[in-house]
Amino acid sequence: MSNPLQGAQFMLAAHRVSQLPVDHGAEVAFAGRSNAGKSSALNALTNHKGLARTSKTPGRTQQMVAFSLPGVAADVQAAGSPRRLIDLPGYGYAKVPLEMREHWRLEIDAYLKQRRSLRGLVLIVDIRHPLKEFDRQMLEFCFATQLPCHLLLTKADKLSRGQAATALAALRKQFAAEGLHATVQVFSSSAGTGVEEAREAVMALLRQPREGAHQARQH
Repeated sequence: MSNPLQGAQFMLAAHRVSQLPVDHGAEVAFAGRSNAGKSSALNALTNHKGLARTSKTPGRTQQMVAFSLPGVAADVQAAGSPRRLIDLPGYGYAKVPLEMREHWRLEIDAYLKQRRSLRGLVLIVDIRHPLKEFDRQMLEFCFATQLPCHLLLTKADKLSRGQAATALAALRKQFAAEGLHATVQVFSSSAGTGVEEAREAVMALLRQPREGAHQARQH
């Protein structure tokens, strides 16, 4: 099967929302704690090992990074309109200075609330750990603003297939009990588990009409 995200290209790295590409077209943002495997997931989805910077030192992504998807426009509505992936800064790494963490908290909040081309969020969570405060905040924000969210339970290769299935079922049960709404899947960038499913989910988000993704974000 051909990869619709093939050909993704680095556009720019922004320190502030105002420095991002012109707010036109459609984009999907990737968010997650700094050690959850976000960069590896982006590289696997685009089949470009060097697209997003990976490091053994968490917290390296300290800017918003925009990637263009030149091959996607013909596959979604309004051909010719730009499509992008936005890598949001990794969150929660203790060695990042407090002032920097506060800056990114405010910038991510502004991005999610103001960005009109944002169609959905891919949230990266390590399958081996329960949801953290940041994960919950993102899920609750998406639900409150009707922003579609797809959750990748990464590093599934660290568990047996049965353990991964149990973790997935437990999270879905937790969503139902707490009234959280997001699609969720098992994922491993190194083993290739769930990569095709995740690509399809990203494409589905890119096809979201703007009105549907922003109904509750008029203020």
